[in-house]
Formats: sequence, structure tokens, C-alpha cells
Amino acid sequence: MKTGVIGLGAMGTGMVRNLAANGLLTAVWNRTGARAEALAAELGVTPAADPADLARRCEVILTCVSRDADVLEVIQSLQPGLSAGKAVVDCSTIAVDSARQAAAMVGGAGARFLDAPVSGGREGAEAGQLVFMVGGEAAVVEELMPVFRAMGKQTTHMGPAGSGQATKAVNQIMAAGINQAVTEALAFGQASGLDMAKVIEVVGGGAAGNWFLQKRGASMVDGVFEPGFKLALHHKDLSICKRMAADLGVALPVIEMTLKHYERLLEAGFGEEDISALFRAKRALFENGNIKSL
Repeated sequence: MKTGVIGLGAMGTGMVRNLAANGLLTAVWNRTGARAEALAAELGVTPAADPADLARRCEVILTCVSRDADVLEVIQSLQPGLSAGKAVVDCSTIAVDSARQAAAMVGGAGARFLDAPVSGGREGAEAGQLVFMVGGEAAVVEELMPVFRAMGKQTTHMGPAGSGQATKAVNQIMAAGINQAVTEALAFGQASGLDMAKVIEVVGGGAAGNWFLQKRGASMVDGVFEPGFKLALHHKDLSICKRMAADLGVALPVIEMTLKHYERLLEAGFGEEDISALFRAKRALFENGNIKSL
């Protein structure tokens, strides 16, 4: 199954390497051409001239870019290379309406479309342990399972086009709440003079244990915020969630609070750090009594 990937950031690069390891990768394309050329040379595949060229060479086209406008621009660029039998799988996190618009554009060119956002961060992409939440036709999901299995540990069909993105919104709201809870609790523990290595170990083994505490607890208390998932991107995702909630006639406290905290961190220049950089704001509460002081 000839597969190509468009978008070679932290997530796309891990996905590409796992596809190559499983003999599925044919071509890559990236807006920054040097990145695509270097990775193509490393993996022995073709650096496509443009998205349409990649689509002509491949049966399955994966897209993994940052924003709604970028996804729709890429889909438009792909269209001349699409034809019946081909499938486009978008692994970006975008609005449900944008996913449906992309599905219509791909369908208009005779191809199939799946919105398949992921969870697992950079580590999951590198280890081939991503979780895919997929919207589109169930038969297409089943057909492409070899591709999904090469990159992830779990693939779940959620319903028609847009359902994957709606599920990812649930994930991103929950991630915001976990981030709030873990960073606040660890800042409290640190301010209380506790041995934080022991705190993380004992709490992580109990009812409050979670992936974020396990993977980010030690680094955040050490003041290290190397990105697995950039704060600026989670801010973008939560802005999508906020609009979706507004369409349902509600304002969700976790979304509203986290967006405000992230905006202060963005203004302070921490947007490229991991979302665990929220610990900076929580720590400031105990140092200054004011979350605006970062």
C-alpha cells in the first residue's frame, strides 16, 4: 500500500519513520523542502515535488499539519493528483466543519477521506504507539488498517466525517483538565517542601496516577519543558473546543481557564514549550500570590 506523508513536524516525522520501517512509505512532502529531502534520503523514498505529485505517486496520502487553513490549502493542492481508489487521511487537529469541508473536496476529486486525529504526542509517534480517532466510512478505515497499525496501537472508527475531530476535542478538553490538576498539585507539593521525586512516585502509583504525571512530572518540577506537545498548539486546539462549546450554548470552565493561563504564557514567550509549562504559572501562585507573575 503505497503511502505518502505531507507535514514532517515532530508528529509527522515519527509517523514517517514507522511507515518506512513497515515497508509502506513511498514519498514525503514538506513546506520546507530541505526537511523533506533530508528525510527522503535517510529513508530511501521520493521527495515529492508538490502535494499533487505525492498524490499521483501514492494510494494513501497522510496529512499532518497545524491549522485548519493549512489543511484546506494542502487538500486543494492535492486535488489534481487524486483519483478513484485513493484515500486521504488527515491526522491534524482541526474543527469538525473544516474536516467535513476537506471530505467534500476530496470526494469531489473521486477519492475517499478520513479525519484521523491522534493522541500520544511526540513519544507516541516515535514509538508507533499513537491512538487514532477516525471519522469517515468504516470500510475505508478497515481497508487502511495496515497503515494505522504501522503507526499506532489503537484505531477506533467514531462515525461519519468529522467524528474523529469531535472525539479529539473531548481528548483536548480532558488533557487541559489533567494539565491543570497535575501542575497545580505539584506546585503545591513543591511549595510544601516535599521531596518531589517521592511525591510523583507515590501519587503516580495510586488513584491519581496518570500518563501526564508519569511522563512530565519529574521534568516540570526540574523546570524542563521540552515539547512533546507544544503549548501554542494546545491553545489552538482549545480555541476550537471553545467555539464548539459555544455552538452548544455553553462555556466550559476548564477551557476558559486554561486558555487564559496559556495566553499569559504565550505573551511571556513560552508557546513553543510543552504544555507542562503551565507549571510556571502554578509555581508563580506560591511565589507571588498572582498567576499573572510568570
